[in-house]
Amino acid sequence: VQLQASGGGLVQAGGSLRLSCVASGRTLSSYVMGWFRQAPGKEREFVAAIRGSDGSPRYADRMKGRFTISRDNAKNTVYLQMNSLKPEDTAVYYCAARSEKFILATSAGNYDLWGQGTQVTVSS
Repeated sequence: VQLQASGGGLVQAGGSLRLSCVASGRTLSSYVMGWFRQAPGKEREFVAAIRGSDGSPRYADRMKGRFTISRDNAKNTVYLQMNSLKPEDTAVYYCAARSEKFILATSAGNYDLWGQGTQVTVSS
């Protein structure tokens, strides 16, 4: 399975972006999918995850109410809708897949496959 993330860019504070992560090689319906981000000089941080079986999401507390994770299994794609963006949201955003159907893990070490990352820059 290969993951390809896209949709990043430069946006002003308060704006929105939608990230996409397309998987090739295997269906995503059996995986928990996650989004993480990493700012310069900081550790990789959990953003959100979604279960393949029923679409149940989990969010980091700081993203609740602003970010929405969703998936389209028919398109083998996971999305991250980001609203009310803040300068502190600036980071490289990565999608990841976990070979497990149910547990919405928040640690990067629990994910087996990673996309290449897409840069999100929020200007003040």
